Amino acid sequence: MAPVTGAVAPDAEPAANPVAPDAGPAANSVAPDAGPTAEPVAPDAVVRPRRRGLRTVGLIAVAAVIGLVGGTAVGYGIQADREPTALPPLNQPGLAYPAKALPKGQEPDPLSAAEDHQAKAQGDLRKLLLPKPASARIDGQDGWESLDAYADDFTRPAGALEFELDADIRRIATRAWRVGPYKRVEITLGQYRSSGGMGASEYVMNQQRIAISEGRSDSLGHAVKGSTNGRYFVYPVRRQAGYLDAYDARAFIQHGDIAVTIIVYDTKKIPESEIRSLAERQLGRL
Repeated sequence: MAPVTGAVAPDAEPAANPVAPDAGPAANSVAPDAGPTAEPVAPDAVVRPRRRGLRTVGLIAVAAVIGLVGGTAVGYGIQADREPTALPPLNQPGLAYPAKALPKGQEPDPLSAAEDHQAKAQGDLRKLLLPKPASARIDGQDGWESLDAYADDFTRPAGALEFELDADIRRIATRAWRVGPYKRVEITLGQYRSSGGMGASEYVMNQQRIAISEGRSDSLGHAVKGSTNGRYFVYPVRRQAGYLDAYDARAFIQHGDIAVTIIVYDTKKIPESEIRSLAERQLGRL
């Protein structure tokens, strides 16, 4: 029996196409009137695509690598043979401090406390608190405040205590006063150690983020004049059956390693100018 055209016998070479002895011009020839009929393939046929171009691609890749290495070597050799080119001088003025210490008696005078902000911050923090108005009376805290008492005023005291300890809080000074029967103003200065990193900045940013996310404040708040990141917020009224209307305004300011918090409560609407004035005047004392 003649083999089927395109079939591969078990022991035959893959590329062999056996042709019957009496076959026509070619085993795969097509009759003149036949259409483009596909060549029949036996079910057991093994069809292996021809691998084309692999040798050429390999040669091109090797040539590219050789060219790259050779070009690098030639460029390095050319650069090594050249004379070194001197760099232009740096466009920098001379340093302001002298090369050696000045003789005794000719040293510059130290900065005054009004000029040295760090000296002011290292002094008695309580003296930097804004004084109460003459018509107001102290209501609660006035001076140093313990960390426990400070954290206890937060909605989540445990979380506040953990944050302050991680931020390396150094000391806290608070002054609160009351005007009339209901209005209350509270100002807190929290100072952080330099080893705590960005303690004051982180505290202020967190409080501002909370004020914005609460949805009760006036959008993003308002910038405090003279501060790089201080902002104050005025909240709308809160009403609850059986209680007086509640209004509050807040300000959060960073000044160096000190975080300033100002909170105003009242049963009447708090003017924006009031919280702005408190923030600017307290920042001015720092």
